[in-house]
Amino acid sequence: MPVENHPLLPCRICKTPAPWVGVKRGQWRSQDYQLYRCPHCHFSFVGNPSTDYEQIYTLEYYKGQGADPLTNYLDELEHPQQTIRQYEWQGITSIVSHLQTLKPTTQWLDFGCGNGGLVAWVKAHHGCEIVGFEEGAIAEIARDQGLPILTAEALAAQTNRYDVITAIEVLEHVDDPMGVLKQILGLLKEGGVFFYTTGNATRYRDRLSEWGYVVPEIHISFYEPLTLEYALSNVGFKVKSVGYVKGFTDIIRFKILKNLGLKHVSLWEKLLPWFIISPLVDRVFGVSSFPIGRKG
Repeated sequence: MPVENHPLLPCRICKTPAPWVGVKRGQWRSQDYQLYRCPHCHFSFVGNPSTDYEQIYTLEYYKGQGADPLTNYLDELEHPQQTIRQYEWQGITSIVSHLQTLKPTTQWLDFGCGNGGLVAWVKAHHGCEIVGFEEGAIAEIARDQGLPILTAEALAAQTNRYDVITAIEVLEHVDDPMGVLKQILGLLKEGGVFFYTTGNATRYRDRLSEWGYVVPEIHISFYEPLTLEYALSNVGFKVKSVGYVKGFTDIIRFKILKNLGLKHVSLWEKLLPWFIISPLVDRVFGVSSFPIGRKG
């Protein structure tokens, strides 16, 4: 399909007219999704995203029976001591503790918390005052487990409250990244830190449709580190490069095992030299390359 058949669309971060760069067929829906890439801030996005979220983020989705077959949220709730997700939780808390001193009085929000697994982990291992924010079926299940998961209405009433906000694999799902970043900035206290993870589009900038991370029914926004440096700065964050600190070893360990289809920890993976494997993988995929944001 030639480029000239597609009008330019405004970039959702910097408003620069962005050209069409390809098409990706849905994995779950038989539909073509149009891909665009901004020449200024290098933000890439689905130009015709599906917005019927209640039909996409169903209970079946969280069981791995929807657009992302690797999703395993219900099993993680039932088996928190066995799930490989605990490596991600360990890595996140290690990085956050590097950025901000964690105390029982620390106010932490996990934005887009899914099943609330990180909330439960931090409460159990660090004793912080942590809450989550999530919507839909999975939020109700997490609340039924006794986890403090805020509704959108409750979150809207919060301002300048949190010392830490995390958004783990969230930003790729949102169609208004600048609006979400502004909301997060407003929720942070002065000196508060924002840590997130998302896929790094840099090595796929010229072949976006080939990137496995582009699951266009659910992943609709794609960033390079420079994209988020621009976005964070322009909403008012102070931007800082963290580099490869210790916790990334466990975060990357989780990502590798998840993509291999493993759900529970096992002896063979525990024997692998992750302190060597994870940094090598990071050099290729740039997991640790994104900047973090700090307020004030």
